[in-house]
Amino acid sequence: MSVLRLLRFAALGLSALCCGAMAQAPAAGSWPNKPIRWIVPYTPGGITDNATRMVLQQVQQQTGWNIVVDNKPGANSLLGADLAAKAPPDGYTFLTVIAAHAANATLYAGRMPFDPVKSFTPVSLVGIAPLLLTVTNSFPAKDMKELIAYAKANPGKISFGSSGIGAAAHLTTELLKQTTGVDMVHVPYKGTAPAMQDAIGGNIQILVDTPSSLMPQVKAGKLKALGMFSAKRLPAAPEVPTIAESGGPPLQSSTWVMFLAGSGVPRDIVNRMAAEVAKAVATPDIQNKFEALGIEPVGNSPELAAKFLNDEIAKWAKVISTAGVKAE
Repeated sequence: MSVLRLLRFAALGLSALCCGAMAQAPAAGSWPNKPIRWIVPYTPGGITDNATRMVLQQVQQQTGWNIVVDNKPGANSLLGADLAAKAPPDGYTFLTVIAAHAANATLYAGRMPFDPVKSFTPVSLVGIAPLLLTVTNSFPAKDMKELIAYAKANPGKISFGSSGIGAAAHLTTELLKQTTGVDMVHVPYKGTAPAMQDAIGGNIQILVDTPSSLMPQVKAGKLKALGMFSAKRLPAAPEVPTIAESGGPPLQSSTWVMFLAGSGVPRDIVNRMAAEVAKAVATPDIQNKFEALGIEPVGNSPELAAKFLNDEIAKWAKVISTAGVKAE
């Protein structure tokens, strides 16, 4: 079943929730008086799920609220997002999204049963994870300057993998191609794990992904790290230079974790949740855990989160259009 057919089926099944959305939402003074459902549209155990659970556990300790994380993977995160979009706007359903959400706004424009922008209200940008570029051990380049030179001398002969079409890793490498004028071939996979196995095995030459995924392979000597798509080196991997330090363009690119509410959720509830999330992210425990995962902690206001999301949507729309990327 295709992604869009699956979403249409889900939308029919959720039609009753649309009626419930018309009910009067509670004021923050009486909220919450029942468990809060938090949808993570990815499988358990990944960086998105882990970061969400870390922060929400701290929020629960601060407030005594009952927050239940509900993993709803499928259709490139669109199934979980659809569930959140159709939920009653009463402050009892929230959603975690990553950079793919910003790309989906362009990749699936007009073909989703919800609007990736208008159906949601940003609550807080929780953290940013700069991406890392790695190459196989047999690849001749030892830094970004040599990689770019080699790619220009061998157009179309270098392949790069990603966790899927429209993923932050895919679009970041497309941005690198556009910025440097090199020609490389994209090989999409269904997740990071199979892409990593092919990179280690030498079936692809380049793989971009999060430091938490790739640094264990780098430290084990299975891949070479050439550069981090960040303005400065990460505390979790100080030995890895930035892309610019490694001889490439000063590109910054990341995946990130953002919390959203439904578009009709009362502003006082959104602001209350944002304040508790920011307080949680600022604790030394979360700061240390995020640093270990290669995540730069943020925890900001709904207004700043909305601006960040809009900027990301515009950035990736340009990359998608220039590269001619089509949804799966």
